Amino acid sequence: MVQVSASALLIMKENGPTMTWPYGSIRQMHGADKDEPVRLEYAAEPAQVLVIADSNFLTALNDAAPEHTMHWYNPLRRRRHVRLTYVAAVGVLILGGVFYLIGIPGLASVITPWVPVEWETQMGEAAIERLAPPSARCVDHAQVNILEKIVAVLMDQASPSPYPIRVIVVHDPQINAAGVPGGFIVVFSGLLEAMETPAQFAGVLAHEMQHILKRHTTRALVQQTSTGLLTAVIGGDLTGMIAYYGLEIARTLGRLQYSRQFEEEADAEGLRMLQAAGIDPYDLITFYRTMKEKSSDPSGIGTYFSTHPPTDARIRKLIAMSEASPKKTTNFLSDLDWNHARSICNRSHLSTGKDG
Repeated sequence: MVQVSASALLIMKENGPTMTWPYGSIRQMHGADKDEPVRLEYAAEPAQVLVIADSNFLTALNDAAPEHTMHWYNPLRRRRHVRLTYVAAVGVLILGGVFYLIGIPGLASVITPWVPVEWETQMGEAAIERLAPPSARCVDHAQVNILEKIVAVLMDQASPSPYPIRVIVVHDPQINAAGVPGGFIVVFSGLLEAMETPAQFAGVLAHEMQHILKRHTTRALVQQTSTGLLTAVIGGDLTGMIAYYGLEIARTLGRLQYSRQFEEEADAEGLRMLQAAGIDPYDLITFYRTMKEKSSDPSGIGTYFSTHPPTDARIRKLIAMSEASPKKTTNFLSDLDWNHARSICNRSHLSTGKDG
């Protein structure tokens, strides 16, 4: 029996214990198409799976906990999606006439707020398959849970998100991380190993989260990928283009450079998120200073900062913001847990490719 509550699904087995699945940790994988069974997944890979044949379950779920299920498909929105498809078709004709007048950057800023969450997730999943192939992922569940605790501490300070934030760690010596549309953050093992404290890692996560939550990544992708993908987004026919453009999306993410405005906004909002969570931002500032000194090293130590340049001016702004706000710090993660999580990509913890 599955019971819908205000904050979680309660799954009761016959003659067994009741399992509690908090909504923020559940992923909807299927159930958007008519008469398609609803498939929900919970926890890190390999995930627990719940399949329900009745699509009315999603309607009941959205009615019971709308603030927690924004990122799930609601069958009641189907008619609205059909209308939006017709509107998009008309929009193609209109936008086609002004395309060369205002250019791709202008269109990207106009279009991005209207990109459905489902499309963002599709773009993100297509990029993840190439940017973080299953065979390269580090999937030790105990260590993944530690990293997810950091995510949870930060997300408790954010407004309700239309998608959960998921961290995927890849065995790669690059000192790098990438926010991907749909709520994915790819972290290369070199970045984890370069960080001395969990607060430093939390600072990078908070910065990347802001790029995702503010949809900077989606807008930059729409702007920097080819006009074919942009046209697909405008016309509402993204599904057929995802497979073709998946590799291009991944390549674009790998070399993506945000505008100065986006970087400053992610800096400011990320720092506020840290402070609200009781995490000392000076750990992140110290890390920025250290990496800036090494960013010219040809060995690749500055990969992350080639796309996120921590200029002296940006560091000074972060210091000023830190000093202007009252400090309240909490010990959100022990050194033992942090050191354990940093070793997630030991060879014994690599995915075999079956865990996804």
